[in-house]
Amino acid sequence: MAMQTEKFVSYEHMHGPTFGAVVGEGIVDLSDAGRSLRAVLETGPLDKLAAVIGKRKPSVKLKDVVFHQVVPDAARIICVGKNYSEHAKEMGGPAPADPNLFIRTTKSLVGHNQSIVIPSASSQYDYEGELAVIIGKGGRRIPAEKALSHVAGYTCFMDGSLRDYQKHSFTAGKNFDSSGACGPWLVPAAQVPDPQALRLVTRVNGEVRQNDSTANMIHSVAAIIEYISIFTHLEPGDVISTGTPAGVAAGRKPPPWLKAGDVVEVEIEGIGTLRNPVRFE
Repeated sequence: MAMQTEKFVSYEHMHGPTFGAVVGEGIVDLSDAGRSLRAVLETGPLDKLAAVIGKRKPSVKLKDVVFHQVVPDAARIICVGKNYSEHAKEMGGPAPADPNLFIRTTKSLVGHNQSIVIPSASSQYDYEGELAVIIGKGGRRIPAEKALSHVAGYTCFMDGSLRDYQKHSFTAGKNFDSSGACGPWLVPAAQVPDPQALRLVTRVNGEVRQNDSTANMIHSVAAIIEYISIFTHLEPGDVISTGTPAGVAAGRKPPPWLKAGDVVEVEIEGIGTLRNPVRFE
């Protein structure tokens, strides 16, 4: 089976969290290859699993599993703020000269089809659709021209933000439990020849709220990896979310904050659609 047909997913079905390869409408179990997708990335490129996948049949249907965020045990989730000029403008202030970084916790994220949660403490829950990068090969001080060779693959990201909390604590505003999402799967980098040529669309209840191209990022994926690796050694399984385009609720008048019963979808060309219903805490 050709590698380009495969996507990698972390999920749960009957016997606890595991991971596998999406083939058609099913999943080929790969739990014997390592304890998690991150553990497999630590041992080398995902394409080494192609021969294994080609000899197996799906053991479970996609519709029957609980999706986890793509790398449930990620050591770090590093996000970039104001990385599209029109979004920087709608939020106020100039576009950052260098990547504007913040950290999310693993507990702040859920997987595809899982509920994202409006906390009772906030009345300003906002959506932000983003392209996320999964690191495959670690490194420090990675030059931009070599950065994409360190990428295992790409996925969709919903950087849910509590805008009222952000005003006094940016960390809190970005890290309420189950306020964001990552998924549905990892698409290998070989299937995404140019991460700066992807259409990104965010919908709420089917209505398009964000529609832009990753070509319009202020800082490219390669530049972001170069910048982050100046101060820290990137590791396999690290997740980097690359910023959101214009069209967020906070930039609209009046702001259409997310409410219970809404459905948020982040669709990225060549990768897929991350879908999450919204519920109240």
